[in-house]
This record gives sequence, C-alpha cells and structure tokens, in this order.
Amino acid sequence: MKSKEIQVTDIWNEGKRKSLSDFILSHSQKQTREQKIRNELLAIKYQIEDYITSENTAVKLEILDFVKLYLKTFNITQRKLADLFEMQNSNLHKYLTGERKLNSALVLKLSSFSHIGPEYWLRIEVKNELIEINKEKAKNKDYRKYDYRNLLVAAE
Repeated sequence: MKSKEIQVTDIWNEGKRKSLSDFILSHSQKQTREQKIRNELLAIKYQIEDYITSENTAVKLEILDFVKLYLKTFNITQRKLADLFEMQNSNLHKYLTGERKLNSALVLKLSSFSHIGPEYWLRIEVKNELIEINKEKAKNKDYRKYDYRNLLVAAE
C-alpha cells in the first residue's frame, strides 16, 4: 500500500483557519482586563527584543515608538507619564525622541514603569546610535584615512 503524501491543505484549510480564529477569539474574550494588559505588555517586550536583535538597520525606531505602545495599553498620555516620572513633558519628549541621551534616572523610571530591565532601553539607544554612525560612515569616505594600515604603509 502506497502512503499518501500530506498536503498543506490537509492541515490548513479555510475551515480549520476559521475554527482556530473562533477559538482564539472566544479564549480572548474570557480573559480578564489584567490578563489582556499582561499579554500586551509581553508583546511590547517581544517587539523591543526583536528590534534590538534585528540586524535590519533600514528601520530606526525611537524609544518614543515603544513608549507610545505602553501609553496606548494603559490609555494615558505622554504628559501623564511625565507627571508620573516627576519631570516636564518637554524634557521627557527630548529623551524619548533621542534629542537627549538617556540618563540613569530616566532609564530606571522606564524600567520600573515597563517592568523590563534597564538594559532594554539602553540597547535601543545604542542600536540607534550605531545606525547613525553607519549612515555617516557610508556617506563620508574620509574615515578611511584613519585606517591603521595607513600607518603601516607610512612606516615602510
């Protein structure tokens, strides 16, 4: 007896997709508000991890992009967050957009607020700095004159 090869449609077809979608929806509706928020917070953490570990430098996300996800989850404004952090909204905005470098106090506030480690926030900032450095390096070939091999050639 010849075995039949399993086709993708045997596993995933429109009926099964609909059934899975209905299951997910019904399960989601049974969750408490706290469970839904916890899931959203976990999703944000995964988005941050994905951004940090991604080698894609075509897309640069600011810390503000991730903070906005938290603000949306908690249905609060940036001004309310600034009040919670005991700082002026304009100052907070400058840190979140990268106009100012993060300081340890703000990193610890973000970490306490988001329940993720301070290294996540610092790594976002470092990745963004590296993106800018690589753009500058690609634009400006003058940096080749700093290559150590130029010293070796000059010493010969």
